Amino acid sequence: MRNLRKLTLAAAGTALVLGATACGPQDTTNGSPQQPAAQTAAPAADGSGGADAYGNGKGSGKGKGYGNGTGKGAEAAGTASGPLAVRDDAKLGPLVADAAGFTLYRFDKDTADPSSSACAGDCAKAWPPVPASATDPGGVDAARTGSVKRADGTEQLTIAGWPVYRFAKDTAPGQTNGQGVGGTWFAVTPDGGKAGANEAAEPLPALSLTDDAKLGAIIRDGKGRTLYRFTKDTAWPMKSACEGACLEKWRPAKLVDLDDVEGIDPKKLIPYTRSDGTKQLTIDCWPLYWFTGDTTPGDTNGQGVGGTWFAVTANGKPAK
Repeated sequence: MRNLRKLTLAAAGTALVLGATACGPQDTTNGSPQQPAAQTAAPAADGSGGADAYGNGKGSGKGKGYGNGTGKGAEAAGTASGPLAVRDDAKLGPLVADAAGFTLYRFDKDTADPSSSACAGDCAKAWPPVPASATDPGGVDAARTGSVKRADGTEQLTIAGWPVYRFAKDTAPGQTNGQGVGGTWFAVTPDGGKAGANEAAEPLPALSLTDDAKLGAIIRDGKGRTLYRFTKDTAWPMKSACEGACLEKWRPAKLVDLDDVEGIDPKKLIPYTRSDGTKQLTIDCWPLYWFTGDTTPGDTNGQGVGGTWFAVTANGKPAK
């Protein structure tokens, strides 16, 4: 449930005044001042390449147990050997956990008949496959458990034919951070189904705040990605210094519907016209970006990169 009061759009005239006075003329070839963000400006499709924002991107680090964790929390990526357990989650209902209490998941792009895993490479770093040899049925009907041979020759546990995985971002027993990720990952039930399948997840606002344990309240987009600002950019005149190769890692944030913003003053959100003519979202005249190195919603791997990139607070300031 959303716990932040929704802020509504102020008069367009006010936004126009802010765009022309707070940011100054945009440093472009025509020298025209910025215009306010349109109420119906829909987010454009993100560029291709780089890491996926939902767990299938390029990660680093080796986790214990599986030996293929990704980024933060990778040390907890291993599964405990021993019997499987069935836990009654308060929100999702019955689901399967390993012997240490970590939630197990299934992937919609896999198949159960015949059993086949579509998660390999970088995907398997974020979603470590559960080794069949590390578990026994425990609280799950033994007739429903089995195994499937992966491309690397290892045997992966299956439940009702579905390959099962851990999520590297679950760092403590009982967590279900992988539930609903990308609309394709779900905690697995004892009969191989999707936990919480009857309860549709509420989508995120186009722009909102998330409470990061280290950085406090920072801005995220509608896909849960942390947004950043670049200290080499300028707000007067409003200009992006991230061009060329820089854009391979740092993607400009797209414009949003200002009626779908929570926890952030929409009057601070003004469009910037980049050198190639595309529009980029700014806050308090500072261009916003997402980082391809963030592989799962809530990641902040871009924080402090090069001493010039920082997550952003609700007032447009860098989170430090």
